[in-house]
Amino acid sequence: MAVASPDVTALDVGNVLLMEHLNMTVPDQLEATLFYLVGLGLTRDPYNTVGVDNMHVNVGENQFHLPTRGEQVVNGHVGLVMPDLDAIEKRLEAVKPRLAHTKVAWHRETDHLAVTCPWGNQFRIFAPSDQFDHMRLGIPYIEFRAKPGAAAGIAKFYDQVMGCTTAVETDTDGTFARVKLGRNQELRFRETSGDPDTYVPYHVAVYVANFSGPYTYLKEHGKLTEDIRNHQFRFQAIVDPDTGETVHELEHEVRNLHHPQFRRVLVNREAA
Repeated sequence: MAVASPDVTALDVGNVLLMEHLNMTVPDQLEATLFYLVGLGLTRDPYNTVGVDNMHVNVGENQFHLPTRGEQVVNGHVGLVMPDLDAIEKRLEAVKPRLAHTKVAWHRETDHLAVTCPWGNQFRIFAPSDQFDHMRLGIPYIEFRAKPGAAAGIAKFYDQVMGCTTAVETDTDGTFARVKLGRNQELRFRETSGDPDTYVPYHVAVYVANFSGPYTYLKEHGKLTEDIRNHQFRFQAIVDPDTGETVHELEHEVRNLHHPQFRRVLVNREAA
């Protein structure tokens, strides 16, 4: 069999085709509206969850799901791509008086706008560029803090169990596992010193082409937290396949391609 050249294999996307949403609870829907819709300029999905106790926020082909409960803060940061960083700053300035009692803050870095939500979630907002495969609006990555030495085991889990393309890399901020999802998304798990963060049950939802493989492995190893229901299952323990050790925890909502929400077209308004 012929061996594919590196420039061709770079186009492979692996088993996870899309990270659709990040679900994290918020304590106040009005403040979430002011931050996500009015401040950032994102779009509330007009078709799903239109009550007063939850909100789905469209970001290109991706979403935030924001049910009302206690606040949840991601142990890391969320990357966003949006077309106009200057306009975001102006909108945030406009809503700042009504969110002055919260943790909302922002400042410019060399290549992104660093933004803190009312409850402490960190966002890094980038303008469209080659870095994220010309994404115009979306969630290109989420970076989580991981314990020292965990990156290799995390990478092996996503490679061997979830069927993703992975790598362990080192940059000026240290060592991290890079997990590629679909065409232009990824999860990053960056090793950090100090005590590990307390597990928080926010979750990511992903669509996989090979549904039975990860499901069978996780069921046989007793790692499912919810069995198949409505074309999806859930797990939270990321285990090193070689040792069985839990190296990180992150709840995953794993959907197959028969899920009725797969590739549903999302409405995205022009914030201006």
